[in-house]
Amino acid sequence: MTGSFAERCGIHTHARDIECQRVAKLIEASGIELVRFGWCDAHGMLRGKTLTAKAAVRALRDGVGMVGTLMLKDTADRTAWKVFEPGGAADLPGFSGAANLMLVPDPQSFTLLPWQERTGWLRCQPWFADGTPVPLDTRHVLQTALQRLAHAGYGLKTGLEVEFHIYRITDTRPQLDPELAAWPGLPPTVEMIHPGYNLQAEAMVDLSDEPLRIVQRTAQALGLPLQSLEIELGPSQVEAVFDATDALTAADQMVLFRNGVRQALRRAGYHATFMCRPPFPNIMSSGWHLHQSLVDLETGRNACVRDAPAEGSTRADATHTLSAAGAHWLAGLLSHARGMTVLCTPTINGFARFRPNALAPQAALWGQDNRGAMLRVVGGAGDSATRIENRVGEPAANPYLYMAAQIHAGLDGLARATLPPQATDSPYATEHQKLPSSLGEGLEALRADTVLCQSLGDDVVRYFSRIKQSELDRHAQADDKADFERREYFSRT
Repeated sequence: MTGSFAERCGIHTHARDIECQRVAKLIEASGIELVRFGWCDAHGMLRGKTLTAKAAVRALRDGVGMVGTLMLKDTADRTAWKVFEPGGAADLPGFSGAANLMLVPDPQSFTLLPWQERTGWLRCQPWFADGTPVPLDTRHVLQTALQRLAHAGYGLKTGLEVEFHIYRITDTRPQLDPELAAWPGLPPTVEMIHPGYNLQAEAMVDLSDEPLRIVQRTAQALGLPLQSLEIELGPSQVEAVFDATDALTAADQMVLFRNGVRQALRRAGYHATFMCRPPFPNIMSSGWHLHQSLVDLETGRNACVRDAPAEGSTRADATHTLSAAGAHWLAGLLSHARGMTVLCTPTINGFARFRPNALAPQAALWGQDNRGAMLRVVGGAGDSATRIENRVGEPAANPYLYMAAQIHAGLDGLARATLPPQATDSPYATEHQKLPSSLGEGLEALRADTVLCQSLGDDVVRYFSRIKQSELDRHAQADDKADFERREYFSRT
């Protein structure tokens, strides 16, 4: 068989070859010694291999092998399928016996890591050895959703608002003492960088200046469109806000941002966590608020904007603010709110965020600029920045699945031309349809949503559900639930 592996996959165009040559020259000219080949797993975490410069240049066209079970890990890194037993991976063709997959890099993604000298990084996706894409790859899931959206004439523009916590490390021994090694292990001992409960106070910014500068410089060195860094309400809690961009780029940026700030801060003696509720008293939950608007692919305009409020409408009507397409999209998000929740909040820990009067949603409803509602409509007639903000997500979510869920739900609303009910001004009233209150209930809601299952693909839903069920089963068996979350999420998320 002739040709490079990328050619066999059908992706090695003339343009890609030019990019490969550019990266090869850059690696040589920059004195780069190592290149990390990273890909995003089901949990939104980067995994991969580190190659020497010479090997990396070859792998631009030929890829690099990886063990297939890396795609089958739960949050404790335990394989959720018995791949070495006959029939143990019958529902996952190509994964039996821990068979090899191939990581193929995107040469356009090449970047220098600002926290590590003479080290480059490339974003990759897994492929089967026969040159076919792995349909369970979460980035592939989003790409497929975006293709469906493009067939309808739209793109998706998203903006990221990400809350997370930063702590100063006071002792690494719990994490690195070989006598305390476990599966998974303990996090380091930490202290706060600010005491909290002083929202956006300038004094708290000054107190947190060193780690915030590291976040700022890391994000900008990686080419991420960071707009602001803010002090959030909770102790040691901060927020990063990014300029809006197309959905696939935004998802890639979220993966790179989380990975980069964790590593850069760790080198400076800090522990960053995107766990929703860190294991300490009196903390505030972190959310990931996803701003979204449709883009008309013919004109490039925001397709959620209307020139004037619909005749006879009030602010309680979606068509007072949103175009017909925007209102249908909003209705689709509401219709599939319960089913999508577990794709946006995929951890046991994250579901504890859904509580009354906590700036977090509790029910499937929308509001005009209402931060207690799951879906907050921002803007107005004639405002080119009009958008929908989904507040259901946690910062530990896999961004590709989070965004794919929005697309499939919104497309269903567009296809059925449905309109949402009136906006709420009482988001925590008891009569509203509640979101799932646990990971188990969330998985049940996803499996019961026939539209989402069909759109994502039954194989993808089964795959995701089995990995998350492994997490649920181990949590149920844990004698100390708090210790489970400390090791499972705070140490690694």
